[in-house]
Amino acid sequence: MEKNEKNNSQFSTLNSQLTSVAIVDDHKMIADSLARLLIDTGAVRITGTAYSVAECRELLNGEAPDVLLLDIGLGDGNGIDLCREIKQNYPQLKILMLTSYSEPASIRRSLDAGADGYMLKTSTPEELLEGIIAVSSGEQFLCDEVKTTLRDYEKNPVELTPREKQLLQLIIEGYTLTQQAEKMFLGVNTIRFYRQKLNAKLDAHNTVQLLQNARELGVI
Repeated sequence: MEKNEKNNSQFSTLNSQLTSVAIVDDHKMIADSLARLLIDTGAVRITGTAYSVAECRELLNGEAPDVLLLDIGLGDGNGIDLCREIKQNYPQLKILMLTSYSEPASIRRSLDAGADGYMLKTSTPEELLEGIIAVSSGEQFLCDEVKTTLRDYEKNPVELTPREKQLLQLIIEGYTLTQQAEKMFLGVNTIRFYRQKLNAKLDAHNTVQLLQNARELGVI
């Protein structure tokens, strides 16, 4: 009995020395599979998984991990906004974004929000583990694909056509779609087309995000 208790105590001590990780992803299957994958490495321990912003907040009220793997697209909120909130409340917690969003705007916004690293879900398990260890040690970590994306962006930053700049200015000034068409002497469908191109270039899905990304990317 004493030998078993000693072995259990040694295991508990070794386990507590591992880097602790929590996972936040709105796809339960992905989060749970990721947890099993990381546990199997024997290099980290999982403190919990959450599938929404609300569950993440509740999770962090318990045992705060060393590293939080955080997705951007969450059902009840935005991972980038949550990253900023977490960094304010838990400044020592390391956040590694793990997402399918590969656009430069999403990467830059995440890093500006305080993320310690950024990885894509296409990264290999080895690269993910490398990222976890790196950010837990106080280093910034970007997966290879993200590094390439940012490098290419610096060489070829977002450039808007004169028409796109004019439309963006009208959006800033609060003109409606019909008014934008009148101001630009174009049809409403043409304005919709330009708006789609603007959204694609600035990685935006609504007006608020469009203006926010435009400011962060320095195009307004």
